[in-house]
Amino acid sequence: MTDSKTTMSVQDIQRAVDAWISQWEEGYFSPLSNLARLTEEVGELAREINASHGEKPKKTGAAPSSAGAEMADILFVLVCLANSMGVDLSAEFDAVMHKYNIRDAERWTPKS
Repeated sequence: MTDSKTTMSVQDIQRAVDAWISQWEEGYFSPLSNLARLTEEVGELAREINASHGEKPKKTGAAPSSAGAEMADILFVLVCLANSMGVDLSAEFDAVMHKYNIRDAERWTPKS
């Protein structure tokens, strides 16, 4: 398993999640279940950001959390979803960055 202090590529992350999931008989949840989990995790991130940057502070006694930890939970579930569907996130991310670089090349004001 990769040391948690080592910088991991997207491919490394997908392999690490697969190695962790593969040790359990149950394996990956179905894509629909993972989508529901992803939605739950995004809601937890929204709650955290609203508490730290919005007008709704956390309730007294609420468990401490961080936006970074919630984002990591989202990444884990997203990778589970991708792995269960055979999606190479590295390749897909390369493709989407290419799309944004072409489509949005003149959309924003470049920094000088």
